[in-house]
Amino acid sequence: MISRKNLFGVVVCGGESSRMGRDKAFLTYHQIPQCYHLADLLLQPKDPICGRVLISCNELQKPTITQEYDAMSDLPEYRNSGPIASLLTAFHLYPDNDLLAIGCDYPFLTHDAITEFLDTIRGDSLAGAFYNRKGFYEPLLAWYTAEAGRLLKTYYNHGEKSLQRFLIKLDTQKYIPAQDEIMTSIDTPDAFERARFILQNDYQSHEHNRSDIYPKHPKSEC
Repeated sequence: MISRKNLFGVVVCGGESSRMGRDKAFLTYHQIPQCYHLADLLLQPKDPICGRVLISCNELQKPTITQEYDAMSDLPEYRNSGPIASLLTAFHLYPDNDLLAIGCDYPFLTHDAITEFLDTIRGDSLAGAFYNRKGFYEPLLAWYTAEAGRLLKTYYNHGEKSLQRFLIKLDTQKYIPAQDEIMTSIDTPDAFERARFILQNDYQSHEHNRSDIYPKHPKSEC
């Protein structure tokens, strides 16, 4: 069983959102911008998943994050390196904490799914990650130990930036959720409108087959 007290959540929001055409961190699926929704999900008062949550963002985003939330911009030495920059920055600032990385583009992610994922992780694991049916890890739906953070720094110093390859190198523990849709990444305006429609009508249409509405986008190059 993972100790949640020393587990820090990192909501990763620093991407360019080029396919979406607007900042994915501030899209609204659940009444408030997605980055805040995910932070609240991890700090749910009745059953908090993490002891602290950081919203990882770029320098342009940081002033727009309300002071209620803990914003963290990438350190200069890691900027423009992709998603790995968020983890390297967090591990640099908090080297003794394990991290739970959550990408801002997974609107179907639930508190229960994260809890079930963490409950499956073995005590001897360096990292654990959601694993999609296309055979790829989801590096931004993943748990990294402090030791994995030290290995990640060495990996980066050798010129590597792919979190996917890093997780493979660690032989990371795989987690396949019962509902594959949880790992659906929303990256385009059309997918956003469809996902928002589904979520807004979810209580009235639990039998809806979401998997046929839009394609999955596994993070194979993270």
